[in-house]
Amino acid sequence: MDKPPVYPLTFTPVFRDYLWGGRNFETKFGRTLPPGIIAESWEISGHPSSPTAVENGPLAGQTLPQITQTLGLDLVGARSKGMLARGKFPLLIKLLDANQPLSVQVHPNDEYANHHENGELGKTEMWYILHAEPGAYLIYGLKPGVTPASFRQALEAGTLEACLHHLPVRAGDAIFIPAGSVHAIMDGIILAEIQQNSDTTYRVYDWNRLSADGQPRPLHVDKAIDVINFAQIEPQHFSPQLVEENADLRREVITACPYFNVERVTFKRESAKFKGQGDGSTFEIWGSMSGLGWVNWAGAPVELPAIRFTLLPAALGEFEIGALAPSVFLRAYVSN
Repeated sequence: MDKPPVYPLTFTPVFRDYLWGGRNFETKFGRTLPPGIIAESWEISGHPSSPTAVENGPLAGQTLPQITQTLGLDLVGARSKGMLARGKFPLLIKLLDANQPLSVQVHPNDEYANHHENGELGKTEMWYILHAEPGAYLIYGLKPGVTPASFRQALEAGTLEACLHHLPVRAGDAIFIPAGSVHAIMDGIILAEIQQNSDTTYRVYDWNRLSADGQPRPLHVDKAIDVINFAQIEPQHFSPQLVEENADLRREVITACPYFNVERVTFKRESAKFKGQGDGSTFEIWGSMSGLGWVNWAGAPVELPAIRFTLLPAALGEFEIGALAPSVFLRAYVSN
């Protein structure tokens, strides 16, 4: 059997219609959406609940779980061989449109999720703010002095908000959300999310609202209190770490953790380029957050308009990311 081809992959997004969404992917990004409320766009997903399918090239129509199985280490790279052994692509890429506040929630770590959620991964994630209305903020972490007992008491008394830390945000901010972080995206925010390949969320408070069926959405208070990091007091934005700067571009690490690193690569002018190498160690995911770019490699170039992502297989070989205008990209990869 011929070896499957390796090339830059783009995917057809899968849309999710939670009650807090809107139409901003259409009005602000020019996306074609189905009717109704659209809360999330799963851009690159190997999760069985919403796998994305390749839209370009010889693998078009195959889902990310299928090509993970057929391409193996050529896709994910040696650093992700443990995830490959579990049949999982390591990361999940989303866009979120918060027209209403999301629930106050927390995600478990790998050990807790594996034990309590049928072998699911934990969920550590990062957010990159694409748009924020004036005065927009996130719930992120806790106020000083909050304990498991006082947290539960506040929930029962309807005073939980007094326990929660508010973090103002604006476009371009990066926020790292490790497993165990109490958090909520509030209204007026659109963001890109890079996370472990998991869909496990423990909801602790949902603003007393009802779903379309007239019932409140389920809460998971006991599990949430099991996994909340009560030592996470008033955390702040991730401080970018400068990696490289020259006349053409600026590279900053905006998240670093055991599951993934994310860089912001700012192309300062048209025709600026970044040269990379798919050497078999890790895949890379590049997303155009603004401007217009392309991926040049041994085959036909792949265009990357804003806001779109591409998956570069680990065995791709030499490649270039180029800008057709001043642009900002996110670059995600597995670092160890």
